[in-house]
Amino acid sequence: MTPVEIHKKYKSATAELLQGNLKNTFQTALELGNELQSPTILDTLANAETSYKYLLEYFVDGKPDPERNMIYNKMVATLFLLLSQLRDELLTRDATNYEFTQKRYFPFTTQKSAEELNKAIFRKENIEKLHETGNFTEENIQKIEQSFEEAVRFLFNFFCLSSNYHTNGMMGVYNQIIDNSYTEIVPKSMLITGLTLNLWRSFDEQKLILLLDACNSNEVHSKQRALVGLCFLLVKYNKFIPYFPSIRNRLILLADENGIAESMQNIIIQIIATTETDKISKKLQEEIFPELAKLRPLMDKGLSGENLLSSDEWGEINPEWQEIFEESGASDLMQDLAEMEMSGADVYMSTFSMLKSFPFFSNFSNWFLPFDAQNSNVKELFKDDEKSILHSFLNSNVMCNSDRYSFCLSILQMPEMQRNMMKSSFGEASEQMDEINKEKKLYSPQTEEKAVAKHYIRDLFRFFKLNNHRADFSDMFKASLLIHKTYLFDLLSSNNKIQNDIAEFYFTKKLYKQALEIFLKIEKTEDPTAILYQKIGYSYQQTSQLGKALDSYKKADLIQSDDFWTIRKMALCFRLIGDYENALKQYQHAHYLKPENLSIRLQIINCQLELKKYNKAIESSVALQNEFPNDKKVLRITILSSFVGKNLSQAKYNLSLLLDENDITTDDKMIAAHLFWCLQENEQAKKYYFNCLKDANFEWGKFLATFDKHKYLLTQNDVDEKEISLLLDALRYSLSDF
Repeated sequence: MTPVEIHKKYKSATAELLQGNLKNTFQTALELGNELQSPTILDTLANAETSYKYLLEYFVDGKPDPERNMIYNKMVATLFLLLSQLRDELLTRDATNYEFTQKRYFPFTTQKSAEELNKAIFRKENIEKLHETGNFTEENIQKIEQSFEEAVRFLFNFFCLSSNYHTNGMMGVYNQIIDNSYTEIVPKSMLITGLTLNLWRSFDEQKLILLLDACNSNEVHSKQRALVGLCFLLVKYNKFIPYFPSIRNRLILLADENGIAESMQNIIIQIIATTETDKISKKLQEEIFPELAKLRPLMDKGLSGENLLSSDEWGEINPEWQEIFEESGASDLMQDLAEMEMSGADVYMSTFSMLKSFPFFSNFSNWFLPFDAQNSNVKELFKDDEKSILHSFLNSNVMCNSDRYSFCLSILQMPEMQRNMMKSSFGEASEQMDEINKEKKLYSPQTEEKAVAKHYIRDLFRFFKLNNHRADFSDMFKASLLIHKTYLFDLLSSNNKIQNDIAEFYFTKKLYKQALEIFLKIEKTEDPTAILYQKIGYSYQQTSQLGKALDSYKKADLIQSDDFWTIRKMALCFRLIGDYENALKQYQHAHYLKPENLSIRLQIINCQLELKKYNKAIESSVALQNEFPNDKKVLRITILSSFVGKNLSQAKYNLSLLLDENDITTDDKMIAAHLFWCLQENEQAKKYYFNCLKDANFEWGKFLATFDKHKYLLTQNDVDEKEISLLLDALRYSLSDF
């Protein structure tokens, strides 16, 4: 079997399993088992199928079997575990992609014993011993740090790539590191990530229980990484979780723990927020960066060598720069950027995506490494103890770990003098930043938890979106908008606040499909309010389910009648489904509520035109024009009403008022051309048709789209279809003149 065939059979078998077709599942599992030729797995499969046949026999014979459901669920769980194991082992044997190649060759790399690891992971203690023994030299410190980094890398690879953790005392090492008495953040964090990626590749009940254990850690980095991993894994394996009672029960206990609900809400929101990253990166690349680039020549003007070398003016900022900045519009763009960053948006992805080509990132594990100033790749920047803006900036919540390493590695490429200037400057700014960070922690005890989770999610996001082998990994973030459908979310949703907050977050991010799914749950579990039905209606409307949107708006209107916004939305839905009679009634009701609203009055005229109440439409538009003589929207609707109502002389008069304006649109020109054609003023008609062609850059398709949009004005005024065809052919021939 090829890797593609193996994966296809696995997907088919798991789908059959969820549908209750266990016979077909056994058959496919046996095919995979025969391919692997593992006696242990084949025996387990045979025993499981025999047990299932007995269950079916008892069922068909009508024999009482009070444990049938429990046995059946256990059978499903066993089959799912076997299928996961078969897929993993077959792909490890045959697949050529990066992940399985790494897994296949890991046992042949240099291995470390549990004893070596237990010694190397105590970096602080080992350095302290150097002091005690008088061997405190730079060379000895480097050896300890090198051993520490190698141990961390090996541990990550082992727990990420190994199928069996119970070998050579490795579980003892794991337990020692995860224990709350061990204080080194880097090994703890990397073990959790390795375990998470292992589970993401292949389901294993015992490994998932290890991750659940880590969710109870006292150390914030371990706990938040475990909770983030759990969110993703429960999306991927959600349909099978009910078949594993031990996991289900642990989730129930986890959801009841203090602080977990708030942490999970923050994590879910951060994961959902990653869906905006591409949009933000596009805005940066297409709007903000080009505008800032345009400013450089303007700001460089007047910066002569004399000015730059004048020592007493060295630090003076040119006051004209701010004026240039504001006039260019870049100031507004930067304000948008600041607001996005404040709202938690990932505004750095685009910038740092260009800084992931350092050799540092060719090492698989480094994408997930917590930032460590003592790491050999960056420690040169932190040799001295003096305060610097660099140190404070890196300790702030601005950048994720991966971006901090990118930032430091890019600084290390600077000339040493320039680098030292950067490190030693801005001492006061450094102290201010430290104070800001302290105040944030003081006023919000969960600030650190939220920051750790956010940074880890962004580290994962960069790995799955930017690493050179990303195509070889199943992308976690394809599941970003499914977390609200998991078993854990249902448990957390017993806290109505979380359910409402996540729904509102989806709604504010214009993720209406997902918001709607939660709003409909809320409708069933709480007393619905008018606002809830308004949001349900709006979500239906934005997902083009107009009938359901209208029903929801009607429910909102029953609870809170005469709400202008609701009435207006009902009118819109009626108009979009073609029920202009009811749309007109709703717009008239809205006009009664807010008679000064011009938009509503314009919509009333549009409905009158659709209902062929031309005299009414003309009467309404003339009255409106008397009130708003200088409003172009009113002038346009007046022209249209007269034109459709065949009052061509009045339409022409009002058109002359519009054509005197400088900013007439292509649509205005097309309506003018049609009107002059109907009036048989052919020269004027030709003039405006040619203007429309010019607006379309003489592209016939663009011109025809505008022509067809307003074609009904010709047919309404009895222009024959054949005549329209002749007119279009004449215009086609005219194109050859250009």
